[in-house]
This record gives sequence, C-alpha cells and structure tokens, in this order.
Amino acid sequence: MSFNIICEDKKSNARVGKFKTDHGIINTPIFMPVGTLGSVRGIHQSELNNEIKAEIILGNTYHLFLRPGIDTIQKVGGIHKFIGYNKPILTDSGGYQVYSLSANRKITEQGVNFKSHIDGSSHFFTPEKAIEIQRKIGADIIMAFDECTPYPCEHNYVKKSMELTHRWLERCKNYFDKSCNLYNYKQYLFPIVQGGTHNDLRKISAEKIASFDFQGYAIGGLSVGEPHEEMYSMTKIATDILPINKPRYLMGVGTPINLLECISLGVDMFDCVLPTRNARNGLIYTMNGSINIKNKKWKNDFSLIDDEGDCYVDKNYSKAYLRHLIISNEMLGKQIASIHNLAFYRRLINKAKEEIKKENFYDWKQSIIKKLKNRL
Repeated sequence: MSFNIICEDKKSNARVGKFKTDHGIINTPIFMPVGTLGSVRGIHQSELNNEIKAEIILGNTYHLFLRPGIDTIQKVGGIHKFIGYNKPILTDSGGYQVYSLSANRKITEQGVNFKSHIDGSSHFFTPEKAIEIQRKIGADIIMAFDECTPYPCEHNYVKKSMELTHRWLERCKNYFDKSCNLYNYKQYLFPIVQGGTHNDLRKISAEKIASFDFQGYAIGGLSVGEPHEEMYSMTKIATDILPINKPRYLMGVGTPINLLECISLGVDMFDCVLPTRNARNGLIYTMNGSINIKNKKWKNDFSLIDDEGDCYVDKNYSKAYLRHLIISNEMLGKQIASIHNLAFYRRLINKAKEEIKKENFYDWKQSIIKKLKNRL
C-alpha cells in the first residue's frame, strides 16, 4: 500500500492524498460507510458503487465472528467474495465492543471475555485472536485490538487502559508479522491511539504508536460522549505527532461539521453510522442545513429532496413523498434517506478536496459550517 500526499491547504493541516490497495485506490479525505455485518443497512452494493460512489466500506470483526461465522467467510474466499463487493474493506478489531458491551465483558491482561449480545454465549478475544480472525475475514485494512475507555473516565484508569492497549499492540504486530495473507492480496495493520480526553496520555499514546512503522494510523476512543471541542483537541494532539506521510484514520466520527473540522486537523479517513442511522429516523442532510422530514411543514412540499443533489434519489422523489414513507415506517423511505445522506457525505468530502486543491479550504470551511448548522 502506497500513500501519496497530492496537495495541502496553506491555512490548515488539511490535505488531499491517494493510497493504493490491491482492491483499488482510495482518495483521501474519505468517509467510509459502515457495513457492520458486511452490509451497509438498506443499501445494495450496486448503490454503493453507483449512487454513493463509495471507495471503501467498514465491517466489524466481533459481529462477523458471531454471524455468519468466520468459517463461512473463509470457505467462500474472504469477505469481498462473500458480500459481492470488490473494493477495499476495513475491519474494526472488536475493540469498540470492549467499550459498548461493558455489562457483558471482562478485561484481563490476556484479552477480553465477551458474552454474545445474540445468545449470551461466551467468547474470548486475545490480540492474537483478533488478528487471526481478521486474517480469515480478509479485509484490506485490519485494526489492532484495543480498549476504548468511556467518557468521562478518571486519569488512572485511562492510563492503565492505554498501557494495556500498547502491550496488546505489540502482540498484534508480532502475530501479524508471523502470519500470512490467506488470499491473493495484501492486508495492512493499523494501530490505534488511545488516551481518553487527557492531554498527557494522548501525547504519550500518539508518540508510542508513531514509534512503530505501520502503513497507517488510527485515532480511537473519541466520539463517545465528550464535547466536540475536546474531540478536536485530542485529535490535534495525535495528528501533530503521527507520521505526516501515512494516512490517519479517526474512528467513529461523525457529523458533517466534525468531518470538516477534523480534515482541517490533518485527518484522512472517517467512518460513522450517523448518516444512515439519522436517515432512518428522518434527518436529512443538505448543503444548506439539515431537515427533519417528519415535520408537518414538509407534508405538501413537492420540491425535490435536495435540488443540489447528484444521485438518483434527489432527482426522483419529493420531500412530501419521503415524509409520507418515513412516518409510515415504509422500508423504501429509510432506503431513500440513507442513500441520500451517504451521497451527501461523499459530495461534502469531494467539495472539501476541491477547496484544498484550490488552497481555499479553511475559508470555505468557515462559511459552509454556518450553513450546515441550519435547521431547515
């Protein structure tokens, strides 16, 4: 995997880059739709390719491990063949489940014992096991196993958790280096910066992670309830330290405004369930602000969902029709809204790239954020 920075913004740390995997080129900055179980909810793979124009999607190791099971994915030849998607895929190691399943897990030095959210069965993930599973899943980019701490969290606990994550990283790297690609393409391992919202710990973790030579680096443990300004502050600490010539991935972030602010800090990759989750609940993003399509004001509005949109849903369906579908709990409404929001994220990111290339990103960001804050 090669990563090249094409251009940078003069007033910020925003940059446009390109990196190559065996399943295709990823142009950064990039937003990755979340396909936890190998499916971006409500979206066909053809729509990912054509309307949304996704260049990479994300899956989750823990969830794929439980269903359909690793043997099934391995028998068919890896995740790309299983889901019928021949572009790059990234898998989260399951570290986030250490956080989100706090009532059903136990952490030790060796690893984490989970109870399945499906049937209550117990499963033990070690750093080595997380890498082994991801090798078998076959994602292009795989993540090191880590612990994501909650917010707020006191300094001593975060420190111990961060140090455990660092020890687990060494085990992940050792196992990854000794193991082989199971399919006829390369996989790449990204480590994860932790440290909660404590400045000193974020700095320590970023320095530790940067001391390893990886193809890319991730920033984790954010967007877990902390104020946005703290998220930006912690992100800046990490991006100031992580290697300039490698992609930086901010995990689980976020809103359109979050993306622009963190692009300004030098982040290259993002993922979040927000655009599709909000879409299913009737929140529609546009360049002029967001729309709660459930509001009565849209009942007889027969204008297009988004006059500036550039995917088929924006050219075929009105606000009134989408409102009718959403409040009627029709599956089609959720699909239309999800496709629109993901296409909007792609359009926003593409516009950001254009402005970076014109060396106008910072000024454009300041003006567009004012519009994005509007509730229409």
